[in-house]
Amino acid sequence: YWQFAKTYYVKDGRPSKELLCMKYALRPLRKLYGSLNGIEFGPLALKALRQSMVDSDLSCGVVNARINRIKRFFKWCVAEELIPASIYEGLRCVAGLRFGRTSARETDPVRPVDDVWVEAVLPLLSPQVKSMVEVQRLTGMRPCEVTLMRACDIDRSSDVWVYEPHDHKNRWRGHRRLVPIGPKSQDIIRPFLNRPDDSNLFSPTEAE
Repeated sequence: YWQFAKTYYVKDGRPSKELLCMKYALRPLRKLYGSLNGIEFGPLALKALRQSMVDSDLSCGVVNARINRIKRFFKWCVAEELIPASIYEGLRCVAGLRFGRTSARETDPVRPVDDVWVEAVLPLLSPQVKSMVEVQRLTGMRPCEVTLMRACDIDRSSDVWVYEPHDHKNRWRGHRRLVPIGPKSQDIIRPFLNRPDDSNLFSPTEAE
């Protein structure tokens, strides 16, 4: 499986973060059940593995994510005819941990930074970083999306520009990502359009 994962979880020729996440998920499985035949691993074993993660103080969300990755590993094993499909179907019956109904550590949701702190920081930033923060704030795009902005990815044919990042979180699913850019964001971006269309608008070198 690991040979497969190293070729599958790749982005732009480099291992993606998901490969590391799979490694962390499979590590306790190997530690606790590495000597067990795959066809002997069932729902009770998965629950015991899950409880060991809870006991190690992993949060509810992290535990659920790792258990789902372990299920994905067994699904691959079924597809390769290494184990019968009944093993994976049994593991699917193990529901995820529910908020407030287990002993797993709960974490608070990540909230946006208050505007007062953003306003306090803006005067201290370079023009490039300040513009990136303001554009992200106005459009709601992800940090990586504003970092990758290029003129060639922005349709400026109408009053509202449309930015389509050439790389984004769900590109591997075949989804398109379209970000509307209104007049305020346009005014911030316009001074950075004085470069080749395929160059990033916001340059760390220029910021230095």
